[in-house]
Amino acid sequence: MATEAKGGGSASTGGTVKSERRGKVTILSLSYPERRNALSMPLRAAFAEQLQAAMDDTECRVIVLTGEGAHFCSGGDISGFGDVGPPAGRSRMQSIHRVVRMLVRGEKPVIAAVEGHAAGAGLCIAACCDIVVASRDSKFSCTFNKIGLLPDLGGLWAVPQRMGLGRSKMLMMSGRVLDGETASRQGLVDELCEPGQALETALALAGEIADNAPLSHGLIKSALARGPMPLEDLLALEVDAQAVLFGSEDFREGTRAFMEKRKPAFKGR
Repeated sequence: MATEAKGGGSASTGGTVKSERRGKVTILSLSYPERRNALSMPLRAAFAEQLQAAMDDTECRVIVLTGEGAHFCSGGDISGFGDVGPPAGRSRMQSIHRVVRMLVRGEKPVIAAVEGHAAGAGLCIAACCDIVVASRDSKFSCTFNKIGLLPDLGGLWAVPQRMGLGRSKMLMMSGRVLDGETASRQGLVDELCEPGQALETALALAGEIADNAPLSHGLIKSALARGPMPLEDLLALEVDAQAVLFGSEDFREGTRAFMEKRKPAFKGR
């Protein structure tokens, strides 16, 4: 099942996002290859629409985010910035923050499959995903300061969560480009693969995850999205979340399958 976002435009009119479901996994492809999948306004709108649709799809368990062609995402479409002042800039950011919130807080795991460049906002989007798979020769950069801006799309939150504060400052202030292997050593990338294999590697991982209990994934994401918290607050959260899961059909199925030495068939209930 493959679709494009309704009203989201096409690559020839400023980009779109293509959606394809393979079993329990939905692939979302940023599609504006002539501009290395830069986040134009049409593409941003399509991204929000297709990501919401995937989150709402009861047959989808895991989302894989990739870029069409040789690159993941080159960041914001600077050619479309124009004379953006404070009011328009505020509105522009608030609209794309819907995507950030879904990536971080949405119930379904999201895996970024990165080939080529993940630059600027593209790096930030990848960092907001639950898992980042990247080819060894991929390139990560965070050069907002070269055009007088600061990292956006949740990057100021997500990148330090992955790399730590010191390395994040180095990346954001120096403008250095990290290859996939360096990004992996520094925590930005979770799984490395050979060039050209990011999508297939991500799909294999997504298949593993999709066979596990979806309710567990949703509550894991919700808890971790809150960031570090006092121990007592975390223990209270554990009590509430585990109580919900103890009452689920999936818990009963999981325990039966374990005792019967078979693969569980989770329903997300």
